Amino acid sequence: MYRILAVNPGSTSTKIAVFENGEEILKENIPVDHGLISEFKCVLDQLEHRFDLINRNLLDKGVRPDSFDAVVGRGGILAPIPSGTYLVTEDMTDYLKEAPRGEHASNLGAFIAKKFADLSGCEAYIVDPVSVDELTDVARISGAPEIKRSSLVHALNQKAVARKVAAGLGKKYEDCRFVVAHLGTGITIGVHCGGKIIDVIGAKADGPFSPERAGGLPVGELVDLIFSGKYTEAELKKKLLSGWGLVAYLGTRDIREVFKMAENDPEASIVLEAFVYQIAKGIGELCTVLDGEIDSVILTGGMAHSDRLMEMLLKKIKFLAPIVIIPGENELEALYKGAERILLKEERPRFYPGGEYI
Repeated sequence: MYRILAVNPGSTSTKIAVFENGEEILKENIPVDHGLISEFKCVLDQLEHRFDLINRNLLDKGVRPDSFDAVVGRGGILAPIPSGTYLVTEDMTDYLKEAPRGEHASNLGAFIAKKFADLSGCEAYIVDPVSVDELTDVARISGAPEIKRSSLVHALNQKAVARKVAAGLGKKYEDCRFVVAHLGTGITIGVHCGGKIIDVIGAKADGPFSPERAGGLPVGELVDLIFSGKYTEAELKKKLLSGWGLVAYLGTRDIREVFKMAENDPEASIVLEAFVYQIAKGIGELCTVLDGEIDSVILTGGMAHSDRLMEMLLKKIKFLAPIVIIPGENELEALYKGAERILLKEERPRFYPGGEYI
């Protein structure tokens, strides 16, 4: 008999689930106080606020916060590592405190998991963090010898939905060829081949813009902006992470609001069309990596719930491959499965940062 707490911190809420002997007995989406967290200087300053909200929620639902056999959190922006389930260690949390690759709400996952694990006297884990990097040597070439392409990807959800689609095809994930587009507050599109994400584009780098991220920008103009004195380094990094994209153009991150605005505002209509246009271009670009030999293009993430968005996108990409839509994040289940494999000794946890098995 075992009980697992899964924690997924996002930009607007913290999702949690409790699993007992393979059954989900609790699932909650706990909103954060935006007025409060907007005053924090960095993401980790939100830790106590988020921990207290989860703690109170568990108590309100009759679940003791010290009753778990394992606690698993969504992984943050760590150094590049292989996919897998990782033990939360001091090396990991020290890296996340420094956040050399950037801040994100997912950076809180390891810390929250560790606090609850310490209460229960069990281990804390993360599974397939956004820093999973399985790019091929060819995919790393950028065009500038001083700069290598790297991977920041919604690996947890992308791999979870890819495994589901593979099972539906009667195949192993490792034997399939997919292009997976995670469409959420952040957008990443990954090429899955041989059980690895071998190439990726995203809204934090060279992909389409997202509800709050700029995506790939014209390099010359970006360089001019960097040296214009308009923004400090910290201000510009914040813009890139959470201040551009749809919210900069239209003042909202909500795709439902964007569709409403587009009905009466020609400018909003153009921005919406550009949003779909860039996502479709990104999917088409990555289909070339697989030489067009693709089992499925998979659309997932929160925005895949929007029928209108899916209709616009399908019109542009339906010729590429069979399309599968799996709305939502599916990340709590994926976190739980990763921790369960450890408890059942079906898999060994890895050490950070090298990825060695324990």
